[in-house]
Amino acid sequence: LEEYHKKKAVNHLRANLQYMLRGRFVASKAITEQVLSQNRGRKSKDQPPKKVAKKKPEGTVFTEEDFRKFEREYFGRP
Repeated sequence: LEEYHKKKAVNHLRANLQYMLRGRFVASKAITEQVLSQNRGRKSKDQPPKKVAKKKPEGTVFTEEDFRKFEREYFGRP
């Protein structure tokens, strides 16, 4: 009977809960961001979207005088 009591399974739930609730440590924001960035995979679905640079509208390379010259040559107007 004593041998049975020695080998009987013991429930450690209460002691483990007390241990976990006693030592509350909250990591700083920088540490959590570092862990999250290291945890991201190499797959494209895991990467944050890249910012796309907006293209500036290109201006014309012709001047008003060039347009007048073309109009004179193409349409025959003086």
